[in-house]
Amino acid sequence: MNLNFLSGRQIRKIREYITAYLMIAPATLLIFLFGIFPVGFALYVSLHKWRIKQGNYLGLTHYRKALGNLAHVLLFGLAAAALVGGYLLLRRIVKIIKEEGVRKDWLMLFPGALFSATILAFVRWTILLLPEILAIADKIWGKEKTRELFARLLREAFFTPGVLGAWRLFLFLFAASILLLILLLYLIRSSRRFSQILHFTLIWIIVPVGLGLLWINVQSIQSVYREAVAAGEDPGIWVQVTTLTAGVLLLVASWFLWKSATHQTKTFSFVWRILAAISLMVGAWLLIGELPTVIAAGDEDMWTGLKVTVFYSLGTVPFQLAFSMFLAILLFQNLWGSDIFRMLYFLPYVTPTVASAAIFRQLFSNRYQAPMNQLFLKLGMEPQQWIREPQGVFSMLAETVGVTLPPWAGGPSLALVVIMIFSIWTYVGYDTVIYLAGLGNISTPLIEAAEIDGAGPWEKFRFIIFPLLSPTTYFLSLIAIIGTFKAFSHIWVMREASALGTTDTFSVVIFSEFFEKLRYGYASALAFVLFAIILSLTFINQRVQGSRVFYG
Repeated sequence: MNLNFLSGRQIRKIREYITAYLMIAPATLLIFLFGIFPVGFALYVSLHKWRIKQGNYLGLTHYRKALGNLAHVLLFGLAAAALVGGYLLLRRIVKIIKEEGVRKDWLMLFPGALFSATILAFVRWTILLLPEILAIADKIWGKEKTRELFARLLREAFFTPGVLGAWRLFLFLFAASILLLILLLYLIRSSRRFSQILHFTLIWIIVPVGLGLLWINVQSIQSVYREAVAAGEDPGIWVQVTTLTAGVLLLVASWFLWKSATHQTKTFSFVWRILAAISLMVGAWLLIGELPTVIAAGDEDMWTGLKVTVFYSLGTVPFQLAFSMFLAILLFQNLWGSDIFRMLYFLPYVTPTVASAAIFRQLFSNRYQAPMNQLFLKLGMEPQQWIREPQGVFSMLAETVGVTLPPWAGGPSLALVVIMIFSIWTYVGYDTVIYLAGLGNISTPLIEAAEIDGAGPWEKFRFIIFPLLSPTTYFLSLIAIIGTFKAFSHIWVMREASALGTTDTFSVVIFSEFFEKLRYGYASALAFVLFAIILSLTFINQRVQGSRVFYG
């Protein structure tokens, strides 16, 4: 074989790639060990009955317990998204190949298939190895626990016939994919070959994953259906899953029609697309009307925790950003002592959370002598239970004027409002510092030009400062929303049993399931539900607010 490709520019490029990959290899290994693997292990735990030790494989049972039949709809949506993503990626590759006219790029399909098979073989090896390692706990039961015994059992786990066969298959596929890659590097000199291989690898991974999720979903639904029929009950699962899935698909179709209407030049095309989108939207909502029944069949504690988390997020993020922006603009002025105030506002953020939450707990105690109750008495108002009060603040305000609100309109409890105040007090200083950095990047001549043109303070803020601060606002809002869904430590310190769970956010529910009820599998399933919610909120925020960010 002609080996001219191993000299000159090609060999330098290969050396650069090898050097780069060797440089990032330690970081990649750490990310896998302490990032990707724990997530994968948590997913493995969520699919089993797990109390201290691993139990039987349960499939989607934990997710179905938490979400009801909505779990099947969401899994179907995830599988459909994987298949659609693979199709869109393939269509993009076809378009690029047609535009460039390089038909040899289709050969990258084969190393992509081998690389994807290598990745899936590694995942299979991990899945086969995990039970063997976890079984060590049973093997050392009743024996003297020594390092030598554990090392021997661990070695035996790696050399179990099934595990060893999976490892050899992985090594074979990896070597074959590397050899095929080197061959194609010699045959094809396209600058896009690495990106094409990556795209084909992604397609070969996500399409089988999507099909696998569909198969798992159908098998789980059939299992539930058979169990219900055997128990003489009305399963209703196929009806609910089909109805909700059809509603979601109609909603997606209406969104695509509405979006395509904006690109139409003819009036008739615009009008019929808008009308069709509205019709599909109405039909979708009629089908999704089954959702309350499905939610009622899920875990009440989980849905309550999600509601509390939504209240907590809506009650903190907007006020937190508004106060911090106001303080940042105020401190950005040439005022005496502004540096001192910047430090003072930032202090709550660097103060240990547990200590500051404990102090807030005393400030808002239900005792008659508590500082906040004393302040209320001096203002001529009745003392409150504060962190012990489970009643909604809107209901409490309505009672003062003689109006009774329904339970769903009560709003967050007074105990949760106290936690909201603490959160705002803690993070306003951090957001203020970030906003000050954003204000420092705004061009002074631009503001001076606006002043010369007669712009007042409000006009300068509305049309110059606020738009140019949009990247900072986007970053802070994204971090704040994610933070509210992950908040735990200060909530755990300030919560009271007498608040009747009205302060238990989603993360507190997960902690309670894991450390108090010792239901590790179910807690892991709830953690993945929370992960999906955070990921969805991040995507929505990026699509809605990220598209409005002005970078100058």
